[in-house]
Amino acid sequence: MKSKPGTMIVRIPKELKHRIEKVAEQQGVSINQLALYMFTKEINDLETTNYFEKYWKNKSKKEIINDFDMVIDKVSDREIPDWDQL
Repeated sequence: MKSKPGTMIVRIPKELKHRIEKVAEQQGVSINQLALYMFTKEINDLETTNYFEKYWKNKSKKEIINDFDMVIDKVSDREIPDWDQL
């Protein structure tokens, strides 16, 4: 079953509205598409930050580095392509 899209009215300063319109035009999308993308991206960023803050909350820097090293150790050795070398 398809859900109906919700409607949300957001009051923003005129200058921000003009900036949003400009970016949407540059990207070749509607203001609604741009807003949906930006809301989704920002919410995902916040959720990811919250997840890692909770995960790392009771861990020391040494534990975090050790966990990272354990993951890296599981990656098999292989030749690094030219395009990925420093």
